[in-house]
Amino acid sequence: MDERPQHTPWVAAAWVEEGYRRQGVGAALVEHAASSIFAMGLDRAYLCATREQRRFYLRRGWTQIEEDVGERALTILIRDSR
Repeated sequence: MDERPQHTPWVAAAWVEEGYRRQGVGAALVEHAASSIFAMGLDRAYLCATREQRRFYLRRGWTQIEEDVGERALTILIRDSR
């Protein structure tokens, strides 16, 4: 995210086509991406989401740290390794 270059690494560009949503695919993609970051020895992953999408991530253990960031008013979330 250009507005927050100090935050890295990001889970980004995870997309599930509409016909495959609500089947756990998105949750599995995001979980795999975060787990891959932690497997590299990093302790924190970042993710940004629209206001409408942030509940999806909050329900999956992500923590909101900022909102209304940038032109698209995105929410920034983090997840720490366990």
